[in-house]
Amino acid sequence: MSGAEHTPRPDGRRRLPLLQQPAGPPGDGGPGGSGGSAGRSGRAARQDMRSRQVRAHLLVAGWAGLALLAAAAPDTLPVARWLAVHLLLLGAATTAIVVWSEHFAVAMLHAPVPDRRWSTARLAGVNVSVAGVLLAVWAGPPALIAAACAALAVAVTAHLVVLVRLGRGALGGRLAPVVAYYRAAAVALAAGVVAGGTLATGSAGATGHTALRLAHVHVTLLGWIGLPVLGTLFMLWPTVLGVRMHARTTPTARRVLALTGGGLTVAVTGLAGPAVLPGPGAAVAWRAATVAGLAAYAAGVAVAVRLWAATVRRGRNAVSVAAAWSLAASAGWLTAGVVHDLVLFATRSPAAAQDGVESLVPLFLLGFVAQVLIGALTYLLPVVTAVGPKARAGSRAVLERAWQARLAALNLAVALLVLPLPGPAATLGVVLAAGAAVAFLGLVVTVLGRRAGAVVTPRAPVLIGTAAAAVATALAVLVAGGGAGGGGTTTASGAGTGSAATGTRTVAVSLHDMRVSPSRIEVPRGTALRLKVTNRDAQRHDLRIEDGPTTSLLSDGQTRTLDLGTLTGDRKGWCTVPGHRAAGMTLDIAATGTADGGGRTAAQGAEGHDGHSATASEGSGPDLSADFSAGWHSRDAALAPAAGATVHRIGLHVRQRTVEVAPGVRQRMWTFGGTAPGPTLRGKVGDVFEVTLVNDDTTMGHGVDFHAGALSPDKPMRTLEPGERLVYRFRAERAGAWLYHCSTAPMLQHIGNGMYGAVIVDPPGLDEVDREYVMVSSELYLGTPGSAAQVARMRADTPDAWVFNGVAAQYAKAPLRARAGERVRFWVVAAGPSDGVAFHVVGTVFDTVYKEGAYLLRPGDGDGGSGGSQVLDLAVAQGGFVETEFPAAGHYPFVDHDMRHAEAGARGVVEVR
Repeated sequence: MSGAEHTPRPDGRRRLPLLQQPAGPPGDGGPGGSGGSAGRSGRAARQDMRSRQVRAHLLVAGWAGLALLAAAAPDTLPVARWLAVHLLLLGAATTAIVVWSEHFAVAMLHAPVPDRRWSTARLAGVNVSVAGVLLAVWAGPPALIAAACAALAVAVTAHLVVLVRLGRGALGGRLAPVVAYYRAAAVALAAGVVAGGTLATGSAGATGHTALRLAHVHVTLLGWIGLPVLGTLFMLWPTVLGVRMHARTTPTARRVLALTGGGLTVAVTGLAGPAVLPGPGAAVAWRAATVAGLAAYAAGVAVAVRLWAATVRRGRNAVSVAAAWSLAASAGWLTAGVVHDLVLFATRSPAAAQDGVESLVPLFLLGFVAQVLIGALTYLLPVVTAVGPKARAGSRAVLERAWQARLAALNLAVALLVLPLPGPAATLGVVLAAGAAVAFLGLVVTVLGRRAGAVVTPRAPVLIGTAAAAVATALAVLVAGGGAGGGGTTTASGAGTGSAATGTRTVAVSLHDMRVSPSRIEVPRGTALRLKVTNRDAQRHDLRIEDGPTTSLLSDGQTRTLDLGTLTGDRKGWCTVPGHRAAGMTLDIAATGTADGGGRTAAQGAEGHDGHSATASEGSGPDLSADFSAGWHSRDAALAPAAGATVHRIGLHVRQRTVEVAPGVRQRMWTFGGTAPGPTLRGKVGDVFEVTLVNDDTTMGHGVDFHAGALSPDKPMRTLEPGERLVYRFRAERAGAWLYHCSTAPMLQHIGNGMYGAVIVDPPGLDEVDREYVMVSSELYLGTPGSAAQVARMRADTPDAWVFNGVAAQYAKAPLRARAGERVRFWVVAAGPSDGVAFHVVGTVFDTVYKEGAYLLRPGDGDGGSGGSQVLDLAVAQGGFVETEFPAAGHYPFVDHDMRHAEAGARGVVEVR
């Protein structure tokens, strides 16, 4: 150590750099000061520094108090849990780390104190920027969020520059390497701000959000919070034990920083990588980097713990046994947390590891950080508030009252909050932790009360603020973490307004893929509305209703019920996780008309019948993650070979039927043969199709138009009135995948309500394959067929879903089948009425493409068979087929590669065995 580090105190113990008053700032007349206020005394300079530190720690206490308020009001504040956590970490912790890291750096490096005006300006810049970030996320505008995050990044960079400049020309000492931890932490915070800003503005998207969020959590907890605390323990631990630092402290501190800082860099790169470079191959490399980085961080922690253990063996009687045990427990939880994190990512995918990472928050903040603060204050408060060995011993005795019980309660609480135990266990954990924190606060107040009216030592105000902030921090984390909730279903209520409800309606709402589904709900004014909200996503989501209740953060599969009361006006809902609202997770609730006895709007009641029965009203979009009704069967997509006969006689009866068109959604459809699409017809070039069309619909006329036939449309395509029939006869002169549809105007409505089908005419010499499937793509419009609302959406081309073979996402629930190595042909027809299709099978390449009567690609063509295709792109009313072989067993999704269509129902899976 340098001479300053050996300076003895009156009680014979060594003086800590932590408690030394640094050299005065330039111009203050202290050591290293020059210029400026040359006439000021060293005592005045110290008083000025003390005043600035007191003001800074009032900010710390203020941020922590606001965190507690936010955590206590989850149902009244938007983004309440996010605000509570970030008021605590970004507000209180950041302010404290900025203040103390600069203070410790000056003391450990024996460097001059930076100019007080610039220090004040930097601290103000950090706090103003933090306030800007919190307010911007609360308000929601992405541009404002980005500006606030940029300002915070600049303020943090300025702090980093000061820490670097302090090391230039400084005397240094054995503790100088600890300052490098503070510099690395500042870099980590800057990276965390960039990741957090990207998340909060919604720029990460659905695929990149998980990756960036995991990187943000790790770089903040393990970097900005973990590194400075880890570094400070190299100094604090031997001081509490009352022994000299271990001879290998300096090289060990350097080695630990190389492992933890380098490991964290690699781990965060691996976690964020999929947001930049996605894909199955890249995902393996990113995961390997994550595991390697976390392993290095864990190794660094193990090296530090080993040194601290060696220090224990060298000591006899600790200055404070309670403080020593608290610090030891904190080191134990840090080790457990890092190992837990490493095992999570070594055994699970990043998406599957999310819930496990959530448990790190109470472990890290309560098990590690809070116990470091409690241990430090147990030791430091008697040193700085009492005069003489007897007074110090008396204060320490107060702070150590029942320390074993408090230590056991707090550590048991962390275990109960972290382990996957039933809800009552977590509740008990909250009670135990709150009790331990309040008990320690009472002892702190008692010790500080002994100094009331006495001359306060220079460091006491700083520690008073720190003590209050530490306890408020623990309580804030407890309350903020309590919102996560366990499994099961609970109800959150919102006060209804207006007259008594004329009926109650429950709507199932799902959260997935950065969307709320349905995104719009229409119910009659005066209805009592309840929302059964389920998260169907690997990411955690919640749902907040404007001026109403809010769910807790829901993990995948968790459900909460929101009681909105009587609906008297339109309401909005959104996910409060920062960035999710901007990415599109919103809900519109519309109060329409007045309710009649049947629970419908008056306008609907006048029509005499409803077009559909669903969990959401027309225009809202079905919940594709829900289950189909009991007894439901998917439409058989398998296509049988063409019959040997050359004349194909078919009867088509037109009738209206109510069918399940999406999970739990029944819709009245206009059909050929009772299905939408109608039956698929198949033959060969030259075959004759003789179709007898019978109009069994008693409410309107219908006709048919077969695109595969060439004939005058006047008679065969005429409209048949109810009860009429005709024979439509045509010869299939040309091969292809053809559309047929209702020929009666308005065809937009007739096709849009289900009156379409496919005719397959094999091209000559068609190769045999192992399996054939037919996919007819179309749009789905819910609501009363022919109603003004439905027709308006048809004209605007805003369907409720896009579908294959008439039912949204049916083949995602009931996959198609194939075997590895089999050759499969997919016939595709785009029925519209307004949108085409881009048919794609994930994990395969098409080696044969046939479109609109001609081969575009087939093995053995002039290119030597090396060409391939990824999509069969069809405009409305076009058709064709593609062929592929499935290389191995697995699940191969197929989609309409217009992702609006795929996400809204035009998707399925081929299960290959």
